Amino acid sequence: MTTEVKKKSKIVPIILGVLILIGAIFGVKEYLYYSTHVDTDDAQIDGDISPVVTRVGGYVNDILFEENTRVTEGQTLVRLDDRDYKVKLEQALATQKGASAGVGVSQAQIAASSANTSTAKANITEARVRLNLAQKDYERYANLVKDGSITQQQFDQAKAQKESAEAAFQAATDQYNAVVKQVGTTQSQLAVSSSSVNQRQADVDFAKLQLSYTEIKAPATGIVSRKNIQKGQLVQAGQSLFSIVNEGSIYVTANFKETQLEDITPGLKVRVEVDAYPNEEVIGEVYNFSPITGAKGSLLPPDNATGNFVKVVQRVPVKIKITKASKAIMDKLRPGMSVQVSVSIKD
Repeated sequence: MTTEVKKKSKIVPIILGVLILIGAIFGVKEYLYYSTHVDTDDAQIDGDISPVVTRVGGYVNDILFEENTRVTEGQTLVRLDDRDYKVKLEQALATQKGASAGVGVSQAQIAASSANTSTAKANITEARVRLNLAQKDYERYANLVKDGSITQQQFDQAKAQKESAEAAFQAATDQYNAVVKQVGTTQSQLAVSSSSVNQRQADVDFAKLQLSYTEIKAPATGIVSRKNIQKGQLVQAGQSLFSIVNEGSIYVTANFKETQLEDITPGLKVRVEVDAYPNEEVIGEVYNFSPITGAKGSLLPPDNATGNFVKVVQRVPVKIKITKASKAIMDKLRPGMSVQVSVSIKD
């Protein structure tokens, strides 16, 4: 009995010593690790997600993709019924054609008026010559009739010719002014017609643009998700149809406590452990910091100026770029996956 008690009394201190040694080693190891690293498990995979919305309304004719499949930028994914938009384009083209015809008529009128202007100007010149001749004859006959060299009848005839020449000159001038005024009016009409043509061209361009929107194309290369349309469905302008997770846009968003940010700076190396693939190596680096905390960016941010104040440690989203990972793991990563990150704050 005494021997067994002695043995037990020796074993207990040994076990305690071993436990203390293990605890000390673990404690030192943890101290050394956390003095050079900042960790958080409040992190997830993120990526750029492009929502695809329709710019025009219409019935869905064709859906040319499957959900959760890869599409390329510019690929046609959905076709809407375009008959209404084709009719509107034809109407715009017909209106444009009519406006262009109006411009042609105005141009023809200007050409004709310009020819009439030249004729009217020549008539004025001819009338001025005749008026000058009649005026000189009248003045000469007026001097001759005083000394009886000519008869009164000859003088009256010269006077009548002068007055006729004056009337003809005035008529030619009035005709010229009327033709010039007509040219100005026609030019104004041409300007209005040209403006109308420009407006009609804008209508045609708009109709073509609306027609092009009936083919909905992928805005980026990536994986299609959240499809919520069916063939034959009526969609409205601005309606969200599905989303595309952009290829090559995967990154990590880590929500560090505000008390952990002191030693974290852009460019530091980060080890990322994906919960779904813990044995895969994923390395990144700190890229930038959110300008607001997660709580401040929520739908209902807290207002500490009202009610009872309870201090809560806030978290700040930090963007981490993935710099090293196999293609196989990158193809498997999906926005929303949980990860754990460890930032090396000391080399």
